[in-house]
Amino acid sequence: MKIVKMPKFSERLKELRKEKHIKQVEMAQLLECTATHYQQIEYGHVNVPSLTLELLADFFSVSTDYLLGRSDDRRTL
Repeated sequence: MKIVKMPKFSERLKELRKEKHIKQVEMAQLLECTATHYQQIEYGHVNVPSLTLELLADFFSVSTDYLLGRSDDRRTL
């Protein structure tokens, strides 16, 4: 199966992480993965499961649609 890259997701994830002044290694700890794996997520080389997407949206207090680039509105429901 071919992995579909999601550049908007990667861009927004990095932007949100930097806004909170969080290091990639800290994000890896949050997601319980290695720093290298997190980097691959942020670079768009790894698609995340829906539960991880939900966790990230909750952590950054944004909607999943915002994270995915489907909306420019950060507000959650």
